[in-house]
Order: sequence, then C-alpha cells, then structure tokens
Amino acid sequence: MDTSQFIQRDETCWEIKPKGAMRVPAIIYADEQLLQDMDQKVYEQLTNVATLPGIVEAAYAMPDAHWGYGFPIGGVAAFDPELGGVVSAGGVGFDISCGVRTLHTGLNITQLEPHKQALADALYRTIPAGVGSRGKIHLNHKAMLGMLTGGAQWALEQGYGEEHDLERIEEHGCMAGAEPHYVSPKARERQKDEMGTLGSGNHYLEVQRVSKIFDPAVAKVFGLHVDDVVISIHCGSRGLGHQIGTEFLKDMAMSAAQYQIVLPDRELACAPLNSPLGKHYLGAMRAAINCALANRQIITHLTRQAVASVFPGLHLDLLYDVSHNTCKLEQHTVNGQKKSLFVHRKGATRAFGPDHPDLPDVFKKTGQPVLIGGSMGTSSYVLCGTKASEQRAFSSACHGAGRAMSRSKATQQWQGRTLIEQLAAQGIIIRCPSMRGVAEEAPLAYKDVSAVVEIADRAGLARKVARLEPVICIKG
Repeated sequence: MDTSQFIQRDETCWEIKPKGAMRVPAIIYADEQLLQDMDQKVYEQLTNVATLPGIVEAAYAMPDAHWGYGFPIGGVAAFDPELGGVVSAGGVGFDISCGVRTLHTGLNITQLEPHKQALADALYRTIPAGVGSRGKIHLNHKAMLGMLTGGAQWALEQGYGEEHDLERIEEHGCMAGAEPHYVSPKARERQKDEMGTLGSGNHYLEVQRVSKIFDPAVAKVFGLHVDDVVISIHCGSRGLGHQIGTEFLKDMAMSAAQYQIVLPDRELACAPLNSPLGKHYLGAMRAAINCALANRQIITHLTRQAVASVFPGLHLDLLYDVSHNTCKLEQHTVNGQKKSLFVHRKGATRAFGPDHPDLPDVFKKTGQPVLIGGSMGTSSYVLCGTKASEQRAFSSACHGAGRAMSRSKATQQWQGRTLIEQLAAQGIIIRCPSMRGVAEEAPLAYKDVSAVVEIADRAGLARKVARLEPVICIKG
C-alpha cells in the first residue's frame, strides 16, 4: 500500500482524512513496513466502513489487517443507535465469536518432552478436527435452544467443565440477549452434530511452551513462567455462525434501500440497530456467540480428558477465553461523553484496561488477558489490555498474524507433507486430517506475528506479557 495516501500521526498511527461520503476518519495502526505490505483493499474497505450511518470517532484497522468480506479483517468500528447507527453482518464476519482460550497444564517442558507423541495422539483422537468434522454430541431441539441461550454455562450444566471456568470467560460464558428463534432451521441443522469440534482453516488446538516473559508482574498474575506448558484452543461457532452470517448479509443487502442506506460495497450490507432486521440479527448473532462459547467449553472438557489419559491426575485451569468476531454493546467515552455503543470487532480482540468493571477481580489491576494466536509453527502471544486502548480504538487489539497470501496461493507454493517434516525437525508435532489444509496454513503464508504484536504494544493497544512457542499443533 502507498503510504502517501495517509497522514502519519505518530510512529504507529496512520490517518485517512474524511473525504467523499466518509463520516469519520479511517485509522490504521502499523509501522511503515506493515502498512506498505497491506493490500490496497484494506484502504478501500476501511474508508467504506467510515461512510456507514451512525459511526463515531473513526474506522480503525489493527496491525494485522488484511482484506476481508465487507470490513477488513482486523477492522473495528463503533455505532451509536441514537445517531441512526447500524449493525453489519460483514462487520462481524462469518465465524461469529471465533476466539482463543488458553489453559494452564501445570507441566513444564522437561516433564512434557518424553510424552509429546503420546499427548499428540491422545489429543488428535479425542478432539474432532477438519472440514465437516462431527462430534459425539447430538443436539435435539431442546438441547439446541439451551445451548444457544446458555453458552458455556449450558455446557457446564451438561457436565462439560468446572464452575470456576466461567469467571475466566468473556460475558461469564453466556452472552445475554440471545434470541434462538431468529436462528434459522438450516443454521441449527448444520450445528446439531458439530459441538466439541475444531473445524478447519486456521483453527487449531496447540500445546505451547512459554518461551519469554516481557512483563514479570503481570505474568505472575496470569500464572505464566518460562518453560511452562499451556494449551490454546482457537475455534468458533462452526456451521451455525457461517449460516447466520450468510443469511443476514443477504437480507441486509436486499433491505438497504428500504432503510435509505447507500452501500459503497454490497458486502457492507447492514441494517439500523433499532430496526426489526437489526434486532433480529443481534439476537441471532448473540446466540452464535453462545454457540462458540459452548463449543470451546466442550473442547476444553475433551482436552482435559485427553491430557489425563497421558498424565493421570493432572488438572488444567483456564487462563482466559476471548472472542474476536463480535458486535457488543459497550460503554465508551466519545468527545468527553459516556455513550452506549455497538462495537464491531472483526478479527480484533477486546482489550479492556485495568479497573474495567467487566473484568474478573483477578485481572482488575493488570487489565484483560489478550490472547494472540500465531500461525502453524510460529509464536503466539499473551498481552494485557491498557487504559490507553480506550482512547486508541475502543479498547481493541489485534487477533493474530493476518494472512500475507491467499490459501490457493499457499497450496501452490508448499506441500503439506513437506511442511510437517520441516516442523518436526524443529521439534513441532503436527496432526491434521488434510495435507492441503496444512499447506494452506503454512507459516510463511501469514505475516510476522512478532512484528504485529510489537506494533500493538508500541501503539498502546495492548502490552506484551509472554511469548508462546508451539510444541504440538492439532489442525482443523
């Protein structure tokens, strides 16, 4: 991307002044190299977001931003319902509430090393992964309604997990305002056998070693030490979320003229927050958030079972669970005034700073854990929210590395089997049902996650706490 299109505010902040139909500026957080490496479509999509009704302050993009459907992935925007603000299915994404949760194992890397192969096999046997993967749980009508309404709380009631898990999950494991009757029969049908499954694409379950601590005080609160072994789960709402996104994007596009909304791009289809269609989408989307929270909770239970089969008596505690494809009603200050805003985060993670009322007491002094997933074979990071992030991007941070090339291009450049052998030589065990899937997720098909995290830290979006290195990766 040509940097001359921007006004550079500081070393990490690049602004596009409002022009044409833009209602607010567009801002990208990046250094010059990351900005140059971004596709021009990020510029186009972000400036299009800035034209939507009711948007406040600015349309933001995180350092990992890349082209997406409607919003750029890594896009953040907040809308005021009192100003005719809208909700956009393209601003949430198809994999609603895709997110990451990280578990402590209580092991160190020396204890794990002799049992790596056995643990990799146990995890791969226990957690279904891949396109169309199905679990052992079948949801009838009553169970489906309970899951869509109750999220991880419902999963806990079914015996999947432990009571104290809930305090370490956004929304305490249950998204209020879910309305399952706005989730179509087709979406429910797609999900009835998919609970407790990873799915495909960039989703994974990864056993990781803490390789570096950046902030010892915060790391101590988070329970992280060098050479600790943790397990991270990255997945979302599976077929149900995708179906909801598909259906509502179509309905929103068809209804734009009715609501006198001029769309600069059909993919930005949206509806007024106070309209029947907007309210129906919010109800269905919140149900999908609960689906994702329940799914990760069930996978946590399965992970605990798999680990116990190799390490009898070992207990896995939850560090935190965060989502990065959502629209949530939050309180934020705009022009010195507290406002209730609907914050869209597409490929962006909520990053509340210290003393935020929605945080568990244990994180009130540190800020929220922010879990940044790497690509297969590369580092992941744990960060914490900052007070500065409230002013920078509605308390938001990046969510991962961000793709540097398409999946089809990646498969032209790499072969799955070769990648698995190369990673094995580095001490990283890969288990995946699809060699094509491995090639699509090649480490070099993504941006440098360390560079992305460094900018998030320098920009004040979130502060680095620890770096995690992969040991075992179960790929979808």
